[in-house]
Amino acid sequence: MCSEPGCDEAGEFRAPLLDGVGSGHEGPRPYRWLCLDHVRAFNAGYNFFSGMSVDEIHEAQRPISGWERETRAFNAAGGADRPPKWADFADPLDAIGARFKRRMEEARPDGKPLSESERRALKVLGLGSDVDRRGLRQRYAELVRKYHPDRNGGDRSHEKALQDVIAAYTQLKGAAAFA
Repeated sequence: MCSEPGCDEAGEFRAPLLDGVGSGHEGPRPYRWLCLDHVRAFNAGYNFFSGMSVDEIHEAQRPISGWERETRAFNAAGGADRPPKWADFADPLDAIGARFKRRMEEARPDGKPLSESERRALKVLGLGSDVDRRGLRQRYAELVRKYHPDRNGGDRSHEKALQDVIAAYTQLKGAAAFA
């Protein structure tokens, strides 16, 4: 039923109490149920700024009010997709840890992330995720010498392996992790 005295309509709409009850406790504020006519009357008389000083009203109406606080950066190097760093976190179902376990096992010492295709390219070259740009070039040169037909007396049986090595090196030399 509607909370207004003398009203027999169904109270279908929730409205806060006007007497200030609940302003000193934690949790949601108490509310009352009103019929459509009474909730319209309540909304017409509601003033968000009641009880505020002129300076507080001015501060609340500024175009950038609330946008001055610092936020964390969401970038690939140190942003949103990193594992949690708290030490005492319990994850009995491994719901969070499983997502980051493989990535942390194959993490580079310099912290630069590797995509899944970059990890596959490293596997083609037979390298670990800790290799640097110089090691990448050396391994590429070694595999080209091994698989190139001119070094094997014209034998073209390793042509597919050579193409895979060239494609993997081409991808990795342009990757951000090896810049």
